[in-house]
Amino acid sequence: MHGSRQAPGRLRIIAGRLRGSKLSVPDAPGLRPTPERVRETLFNWLAPTIDGAHCLDLYAGTGALGLEALSRGAAHCVFVERDAALARALADTLARLKVDTGEVVRGDALSWLAQAGERRFDLVFVDPPFDADAWQATLHALEQGGRLALGAWIHVEASAEQAPAPPANWHLHREGRAGSVRHRLYRRDPAPAPA
Repeated sequence: MHGSRQAPGRLRIIAGRLRGSKLSVPDAPGLRPTPERVRETLFNWLAPTIDGAHCLDLYAGTGALGLEALSRGAAHCVFVERDAALARALADTLARLKVDTGEVVRGDALSWLAQAGERRFDLVFVDPPFDADAWQATLHALEQGGRLALGAWIHVEASAEQAPAPPANWHLHREGRAGSVRHRLYRRDPAPAPA
């Protein structure tokens, strides 16, 4: 969620029970909310799988991706955001929209992924600040850390020049481009790798 800036109040939830809800876009360095066109395309791709999904929104920023998932029927979303002001604003947004199925974790995404955790996620959004160059480390930390359910979906947003290489057991499902942003949706193997 983190490049060009957008005016506060310009972001909205596209569909579902929170449709039309406004999200504030703070003036924060590196914050680059996922464009509406990309969100619409992504959630069209995910429509058959979103209901009841457990989601992880890494580098959450405004939380637009995780909130869109919750609006469309996801069961729960963990939002991980390092910036204290953005994490606070996201918690305020969840409270304002009366969303009790979201949990905000203030912390660094890679550090959080390195901690032992029992929860497995069906859908993960990976959208680090473009200048952080954190894609490769994040994709491999997700796979190595045991945070992904079998058959999980992973959405990766990067600049058009970046082409992060996913782990071998992730398969490209769909990809698209909007301006300088390329987004890819991967599917993790639905069966464990042979021993």
